[in-house]
Amino acid sequence: MDYETKVFPHTGGYGRYNRIVVLFSWFPNLAVMMNLFSDVFYTLIPESYHCKPDPRLLPSTFLISNFTSQSYLNLTIPWVNGTGLSHCELFKYPSNTSDLSANVPRERVSCTRGWEYAHVAGLQSNFVTEWNLVCQDYWKIPVQHICFMTGWILGYILLGTICDWMGRRRCFLLSISVSSLFGVAVCLSNSVVVFLLLRLCQGAMLAGVFLSSYIARLELCDPPHRLMVAMVSGFFAVIAELLLPGIAALCRDWPVLQAVATLPLLLLLSYWCCASVFPESPRWLLATTQIPQVKRSLQEFSTRNGVCLRDEIYPAEILLSEIDSAYGEDSEPSYFSVLELRRTRVIWKNCLILSFTLFIGTGIQYCFTRNLHSYSTNFYFSYFLRVITGALACIFLCLSVNHFGRRGMLLLSAIITGLSSLLLLALTQYLRGGLVLVLSVVGLLFSQALAMLSVFFACEVMPTVVRGGCLGLVMAAGCVGMAASSLMELQNNSGYFLHQVIFASFAVLSVLCIMLLPESKRKPLPDSLKDGENQRRPPLFLSRPDRDNLPLLCTRQPLSEYNPENYSRLVSATRRMLTKDNLPYRIAVPTPLLSDGETQEQENETQREVAS
Repeated sequence: MDYETKVFPHTGGYGRYNRIVVLFSWFPNLAVMMNLFSDVFYTLIPESYHCKPDPRLLPSTFLISNFTSQSYLNLTIPWVNGTGLSHCELFKYPSNTSDLSANVPRERVSCTRGWEYAHVAGLQSNFVTEWNLVCQDYWKIPVQHICFMTGWILGYILLGTICDWMGRRRCFLLSISVSSLFGVAVCLSNSVVVFLLLRLCQGAMLAGVFLSSYIARLELCDPPHRLMVAMVSGFFAVIAELLLPGIAALCRDWPVLQAVATLPLLLLLSYWCCASVFPESPRWLLATTQIPQVKRSLQEFSTRNGVCLRDEIYPAEILLSEIDSAYGEDSEPSYFSVLELRRTRVIWKNCLILSFTLFIGTGIQYCFTRNLHSYSTNFYFSYFLRVITGALACIFLCLSVNHFGRRGMLLLSAIITGLSSLLLLALTQYLRGGLVLVLSVVGLLFSQALAMLSVFFACEVMPTVVRGGCLGLVMAAGCVGMAASSLMELQNNSGYFLHQVIFASFAVLSVLCIMLLPESKRKPLPDSLKDGENQRRPPLFLSRPDRDNLPLLCTRQPLSEYNPENYSRLVSATRRMLTKDNLPYRIAVPTPLLSDGETQEQENETQREVAS
């Protein structure tokens, strides 16, 4: 049964209640993004730091009171040309010398008493300064980000499947509850290993919150409103990024910031009590043939939208009867998983292509942000520039995608992203700093547009019965692209050139792959695997309107007088008419003209006449 044309309009369409539910589905996006982007402040390395001077490494005759603080640092810490004081080394003097000039042979040793850090952007202490993750322990910082992204990857894959088995609401409540517990536990972590494990688990649960709310949001919309609803959730992510620097400055310590980021997740636990603000998706209930549940859900939506949908036989109120006649009252629910993709071709192809484009969109952003760091070392410059380009990408998609189509704008974003990366790769050393900055900003803008549109496009073309699992695979590929930047940092950016070459080549290759995608503009969401397989890509070039495309022989098929849909409606309505007590009319039983005694006398006289 087609949900978009036969069910959705009878429940009020995108009515008042649907808008309220969509509004409450945006708040989880704000909470998730606050926890995601707070990782930037946790792992931010201070701009300047050096070893704490160790008096034990100085001669016994040395008196600190004879030197200023800067002179004392110059005597104890080596000076590195271009960077200032050494980050990881100290001078060790012979114990029996009294000469502290540069002519004395001095030995360079690693830090022995820890480090002194300058003020960290936003926070006074973070994950790095808490456990001194610099110098020999620097590798733990990218490992932490890789562990966090690994949690998101596992969460998207596992909880995406649970979203198809248990429903959008149950997956959301499960994810929000467990992620709140892990968020509180992260605040109390007292070692690097515990912090890494807890962040991995929290990332997995946050992925489930984002995935279930994103899918439920789009399944409650009609085709004209789907894009705007998805892009407004992107603006909520931008708001979270804009609020984080101010919140970090007020919190000052990373456990306090973690507690503040966990607070919205704790507030979302109220969705357990208020089922009406985040109900189960009726589209998913109907696609999995859960008939009693979908009838209750449709009655609730229609009532709250101001549409009367009772179980009666009047022409405007026969939706529930049609559902019974189409599926039967005793039908068993049928659930699907991503393993069903093995028997599909079109769905699997779409999932693979959109995973590829999202992987490129998230992975190539590291190449552009690194150029921003080379233009200005100020943390807030690159941070807010990336946030502004994200907001501009949302506005660009809002203005263009409904007009030019999903596939066309995805193709344009991939082309501009690839060209910007190739130009930076080939001409960086020949261009001025301003041109490098412009190309980096343009590439960052369209790479973010490519990533956001890939997620939205994937949610539209995947069938309802496997939408959670398929979108989870696509989002997991995007997290792999985000983790690629940490792999470069783990190798001290030694493979940065190869990283940029690979992603620029992938962006060019994706242009050919995008042409194989269908177009979902103004089309209903596919519900079954069959609907997903029936999606076809439009032609590359539209035919000219003045071209004669009429066939040589125009034949018309005779119209059939038999309409099975109207016949099924008639049968279901007649069956309910015969089984209902509260009929709109009552059939009167005719009363006999003669009483029972008179009728008996007439029969006796007739028998006597026959006998005589």
